[in-house]
Amino acid sequence: MKYLIVGLGNIGAEYANTRHNIGFIVIDALAEKLGAKFEIGRHAYVAETSFKGRKLVLIKPTTYMNLSGKAVQHWLSVEKIPIENSLTITDDLALPFGKQRLRTKGSHGGQNGLRNIQEIMGTDAFARLRFGIGNDYPKGKQVDYVLGKFSLDQEIELKLAIDKSIQGILDFCSIGPDKTMTAFNAG
Repeated sequence: MKYLIVGLGNIGAEYANTRHNIGFIVIDALAEKLGAKFEIGRHAYVAETSFKGRKLVLIKPTTYMNLSGKAVQHWLSVEKIPIENSLTITDDLALPFGKQRLRTKGSHGGQNGLRNIQEIMGTDAFARLRFGIGNDYPKGKQVDYVLGKFSLDQEIELKLAIDKSIQGILDFCSIGPDKTMTAFNAG
């Protein structure tokens, strides 16, 4: 079995380690844990690895967040992976910092990367792991907050939250989405 694991974010030094790039941060940590190395590919940085007999194709789209669907569509097609075997990791303003939710379908919730994937793929029936970045910003400062760095307090909690994401991704690929959602969303 093959899985496409998509970390959403924006390329470029100015976006590195920002809240909006939590998808990249999580997928980089997953690649490191599994000993995978990213190389430049079409529309994405790509790494291949395996876990419990399953092939994992990890991508970080180079299309920028708002055009992520182009990379997802390309790699699903090239690798012949059904959309139900894909998992997209993204930031979520509506969830408190560090809180995470795994769903197999649903709305994009205003997240432009998810919106573009839904538009390009013509469905909302693909798994997504939403990583809460909180919404502790003054009125009118949402963009600054999302594109800002994690606070010192958040940095302290970040590693544990990323570890939880990695475990959720590996469970999704090994025991399936239903069992994973039951355990993952309870915490």
